[in-house]
Amino acid sequence: MSHRPPRSPHEATPPGPTGSYDAVIVGGGPRGVATVLRTLARLRAGAGTSEAGGNPTASVHDPSAGRPAPPSAGPSAKRPAPPLRLAMVDALAVGPGATWLIDQPAAYLNNTQARATTIHPDHSTRMSGPAAPGPDLVAWARSVAQRGHHRVGDWVVQEATALGPDSFPTRRLQGVYFRDQLDAATASGELQVEKIVDTAVDLEHEGEHRVVVLAGGRRLSAPTVVLAQGMVQAVPGTEESALAAAAHRLGLRYVPPGMPAERCFTGLPAGQDVLVRGLGANFFDVIGQLVEDWGGRVEAIPADPTGRLRYLPSGREPRLVAGSRRCVPYRSKPDGGRPTRGFTPRWATPEWFAGLATERGVDFGQRVWPQIAREFARVYLEALEQYMPAAVAEGWPAALDAVGTDDAGQPGGAGHPRGAAPPGGAAAAEAVDAVLTWAITDPRWSWTVGELHRPTAGRTVTAEQWQAQVARLVEDELGSMSDPDRHPRAAVNAAMAALRVQVERLAASGALSGQSLARDVLGRFDADGLALASGPPAHRARLMLALIEAGVIDLLGPGFHVAVDEEHECFVATSPITGRQACARVLLETRMSKGQVPATSDPLLQALLSSGRARIHSVDGIPTHSMEATAAEVDESVLVGHNLVAADGSIDRGVVVLGIPAGSTQPGSAIGASPGVPSPLLAGADVAAKQILARVGGPAHEPVAVHSSARPGSFA
Repeated sequence: MSHRPPRSPHEATPPGPTGSYDAVIVGGGPRGVATVLRTLARLRAGAGTSEAGGNPTASVHDPSAGRPAPPSAGPSAKRPAPPLRLAMVDALAVGPGATWLIDQPAAYLNNTQARATTIHPDHSTRMSGPAAPGPDLVAWARSVAQRGHHRVGDWVVQEATALGPDSFPTRRLQGVYFRDQLDAATASGELQVEKIVDTAVDLEHEGEHRVVVLAGGRRLSAPTVVLAQGMVQAVPGTEESALAAAAHRLGLRYVPPGMPAERCFTGLPAGQDVLVRGLGANFFDVIGQLVEDWGGRVEAIPADPTGRLRYLPSGREPRLVAGSRRCVPYRSKPDGGRPTRGFTPRWATPEWFAGLATERGVDFGQRVWPQIAREFARVYLEALEQYMPAAVAEGWPAALDAVGTDDAGQPGGAGHPRGAAPPGGAAAAEAVDAVLTWAITDPRWSWTVGELHRPTAGRTVTAEQWQAQVARLVEDELGSMSDPDRHPRAAVNAAMAALRVQVERLAASGALSGQSLARDVLGRFDADGLALASGPPAHRARLMLALIEAGVIDLLGPGFHVAVDEEHECFVATSPITGRQACARVLLETRMSKGQVPATSDPLLQALLSSGRARIHSVDGIPTHSMEATAAEVDESVLVGHNLVAADGSIDRGVVVLGIPAGSTQPGSAIGASPGVPSPLLAGADVAAKQILARVGGPAHEPVAVHSSARPGSFA
């Protein structure tokens, strides 16, 4: 498929007068769609309440019947006369939003299996609004396949027919799913949604209403505005701006960071070096697209138990010299349908985390990371002992138990009480690694927890040593994907997937000090969690490994750094760890320009922050990467939540902020919704819908003050 050129945000909507709506939703992706669906569900159940009346609606559930109560439920249930009028604004597309554009290349995939995607909440999500079942992605795809046609195109039917529960859908197919759910809601006639493709640039007050100002000149007035922009992008930093300027000056090609669907990566020079920076989710999507563009062949190696692939070049391939700070690609998801290894914590138990959550000022590096490191070491050694018994020394459990005691790291030590914590800090983490170094007797399986963040533990290595490490990476990835129930690295990935949820909840409790939250969790642990537990589909990872073995991809080394050589008119990439360097006239940034709000390119968020109508969320005076919004309660009588907080601490109850821009006060809201799993994304949408209906016919309350030291609290 040909690359889709980025739209100008100013071309979509001509200037026009102010329009009046019951709510304006800024952001046309899944959070905006979910807000419309929750509004319709509440409208149908008669769950709306008027702030002007002051009497809250009772619970909208009929517990005896397990279904929504009739519209008369509650002492002052108020159902506005249909149709409710909503406006949805997005700079690119309303329904799919930027991430799930339906005209992006088919090579771009979701890294979550189809069975784990929905936009409709079930009873696993705590919310005060009514249940409203709807098709998840798999059920929707089956219905499309059965009908045999779709107005978007035949490709939708083809992809829907091929989609199974364990498949990884294309981003564009998931975008069609989101758009279809939005269209089904508006088809009922109970609400109207005006889809506006334009950029929101400001937010004003006019009496009791908020007015969203668009780049094209229109003004959208409503008592409630919902900010649901999703993955906001960053303005180019100093380095990116310098690279772009050098490319223009020297006639080089530079593709800056950003959403893959808004960039062009194809048309690379055959046989020449091309620098690639970023080895996360975007990298794997770009690799899939490039292989299609090159026309090389991929074939399975017969009888290989790990599913190894062989890449046969077409002759159109460049050599991709790739890297990142770690220079280790994101770890793959396991093969679909295979059993995976469960994780039961020994020290970092839910009870232990719950105890920490009652404290304040907790230092993650001192108190939490050593326990997590011990868990990683334990599951690796347990799996290795079963997978390759001769590679593990006897007595390692006692040595790991004894971390932090005088006999730490020695076999047969006195032990450490179950659930007790080591003294903590870097010394404890080093002691865990010392146990691993002692306990693993076969160099083939040597591993330390420190390698998660620094693959050579910061030590310089020769080019030959690095290539040997890359070769082991290939073998470990193939083994982990194909044998996720037994392979030691798969065990570590599974432990991270479980423990990052506990860390997220701990951060939400407000227990961590501001400095530790910013440095240890937002600055390091979150990135480690993404690298281990949010990797690509197995078949895409196998393709990347095949390209490494074919010499098409060359991982340069950790600490990947890019500069400009003015004399030779090229980009230069170097690794201080391996001592290697490469020069090229093309540099592709396959890293996400993701939304740390202080540096966002979103003009509306910029306007709110620069004018003091919003502020960056701080903990103990330490700023996070998110804007501040209030907490929300699962209580139908509470008609506020997730509301915008201004620089002076006042709350604008007419503005609801959902998801990624307010991530530090809404942990988990960046994650898509899955059937049977509590979803902060859907719970937040319900909180927004409650306020939309509450304010129909009644003004928002005046701003009130909150303490500037507000911390993460209770969330819907």
